[in-house]
Amino acid sequence: MPGDYRFCPCCAAPLTLRGQWEDGGHKERLRCTACDFTHWNNPTPVLAAIVEVDGRVLLARNAAWQHRMFGLITGFMEAGETPEEGIRREIAEETGLGVSALSLVGVHDFQRMNQVLITYHAVAHGTVRLSPELLEYKLFEPAQVRCWRAGTGLALADWLQGRGIEPVFMDAPSATAQAPATTRQEA
Repeated sequence: MPGDYRFCPCCAAPLTLRGQWEDGGHKERLRCTACDFTHWNNPTPVLAAIVEVDGRVLLARNAAWQHRMFGLITGFMEAGETPEEGIRREIAEETGLGVSALSLVGVHDFQRMNQVLITYHAVAHGTVRLSPELLEYKLFEPAQVRCWRAGTGLALADWLQGRGIEPVFMDAPSATAQAPATTRQEA
């Protein structure tokens, strides 16, 4: 069943997977059995940053991750902010760093988590002060980072290629890892 929804947010009746003709053809979606509410299950926008500090890439380890892996700074966009404002906020909240330059790297899908990743390259400055969400960080020369073959790993690979660096890919940890939306780097 798409998403974690079982009941209608309008009338509390059960949602069931039903097909219906829509603009693009026949689609199966969760629909309310009473009021015909449709749960569209649209992807969630997630912001990511390749944070560069003094020419090196900052990767951080999330406190919730089971594996000792390091990844990009990521977070959800909030209502009322642009993606640029959101990623500046996330970088400041999670690392304490200010951003002096910001450029879009690309937009990638991360279907396993039903997310659309909007990734930026951020030139940052200041002293790193990690939020409680993050356990530690490391700074890597760009040629040292390894990318996984999904989500922000693809964005990081695009950024590396744009700098003339051939990306090195790695396998992501098993599906039980709790770091679903981040590029990872083994310690």
